Amino acid sequence: MRRGFKTEANVLAREVRDELSLSHHSPLDAWRLAKLLGIPVVPLSDCREAAPDATRFFLNGGQELFSGVTVFDGPRRMIVINDAHVRGRQASDLANEISHGLLQHAPSVALDERGCRVWDREKEAEADWLGGALLVPEEAAMRIVSLGWSDREAAARYGVTPTMIRYRLNVTGARKRVQRLRRH
Repeated sequence: MRRGFKTEANVLAREVRDELSLSHHSPLDAWRLAKLLGIPVVPLSDCREAAPDATRFFLNGGQELFSGVTVFDGPRRMIVINDAHVRGRQASDLANEISHGLLQHAPSVALDERGCRVWDREKEAEADWLGGALLVPEEAAMRIVSLGWSDREAAARYGVTPTMIRYRLNVTGARKRVQRLRRH
């Protein structure tokens, strides 16, 4: 990621929370955010009629191969989320897709001429970072550590997976920062 991006993304996540009248450590509902932004969210299971084979595959056995995608129709967009995933994983996937929009990433083709996935590592890394900052900002990570919540308890409170909690505690340095504050 480019220099300064993480700081900019953290500021943007705080601004979004302010728009939602949320404190910087409160849980954020990604579905509510999508609604506020006017982005319809469609569960993959609702696409059975339009794409029966793909839907069957990605919902039954191939679910780790598809999390979510933003579909464009001119300036309009909608997000399709794999509802075979647990709700906490869906929240992360939805926050990632919303982040692409908040970061104004231009739409691009999903597959190349051979049918292989086109992947922009930098854009995905940015959306991953902002998505995590939206769901579990630094202030929330610090609070989780300060209150001694387990990963599972924090995940339940924030509507994400324990994996997301561990990731955010690690990348924010929350454990070390709280430990330093307690020493002083």
